Amino acid sequence: MNSESNDNRKDKKPDSKIAVGIAIGTGVGAAIGIAIDNIAVGIGVGIAIGAAIGAALERQGKGLDDDK
Repeated sequence: MNSESNDNRKDKKPDSKIAVGIAIGTGVGAAIGIAIDNIAVGIGVGIAIGAAIGAALERQGKGLDDDK
């Protein structure tokens, strides 16, 4: 195998923090769903929380906070 790979994905940052928040929220929500014995509800709650956190981080990164 060639040790010099043309794969430059490892240096690329995700385009949207909302997408990252949803992905992490899905994982956390699945764990919550298993704990409360209702995976669908847990995943839904996790996605909602992850999207909210991702949106807040994206807004903060763009400097759109009005309370400065």
